[in-house]
Amino acid sequence: MDLNITLLIAVAFVFVIAFVFSMFGQGGGSVYSPLLILLGYPPLLSTSTSLVLNLITSVSAGYVFYRKKMVDIKTSLIFAPGISIGAFIGGALAKFVNTRILLWLFVIFLTTLGARMFYTYWEKEKDEKTLPNLSTAMYVLIALFGFAVGVISGLLGVGGGILIVPFMVYVCKYPTKFAAGASHLIISFSALAGIIGHAATHRLDIPLIIVTGLAVLIGGNLGARVSMKVNPKMIRAGLGLLMWLLAAQLVAKLMGVSL
Repeated sequence: MDLNITLLIAVAFVFVIAFVFSMFGQGGGSVYSPLLILLGYPPLLSTSTSLVLNLITSVSAGYVFYRKKMVDIKTSLIFAPGISIGAFIGGALAKFVNTRILLWLFVIFLTTLGARMFYTYWEKEKDEKTLPNLSTAMYVLIALFGFAVGVISGLLGVGGGILIVPFMVYVCKYPTKFAAGASHLIISFSALAGIIGHAATHRLDIPLIIVTGLAVLIGGNLGARVSMKVNPKMIRAGLGLLMWLLAAQLVAKLMGVSL
């Protein structure tokens, strides 16, 4: 396929992903990497570009949550050191990881992510507004968890919000909306550190980053402004199925089978 046509397809898909995911407060960062890989871009280039798109999404969405006073900066900053160091290490190591191993990691991540999003169709929303008082032991656990998520984020070029939000809701006992707000701030640290890690070991594709970055910025903002007429839970479940489809496509790619 012609490179210019591939680029146009990538921009179109990235725009749609940003538009749809932003309708219910997500960035779509977990989809960009496997999508670019399936379009024929090298895994390293795909993950580094995805990290930049994650950074753009998390900063713009995080600002919205911040204006609504739904970001707990103190707890977010506890995540920051561990997740930043982990993301830098993951980004730097990505070059040295076998491509097939990297693709299988994507398959596992997408399958888990799809199950998580599909499950939200039956999950009850929490309406609490009280922030928990965290113990010293919990701060240590947050730092260690942040480091692990950072490594995954830098290595695969994903946002990590799908891991951070459930951890904050079910382990730290945070209200869902505050967990989402904090997640965007936390992801901005991991994405930036992961980008630096990638840049330290290989070149970034600046033209691809610029055009897809603009698509994410425009698509995300438009999606946030459009009122949803469809049940958000149904959209999440549908996107969960999309994750499984992407995982199946990657498995087919690994097996040399055309779907």
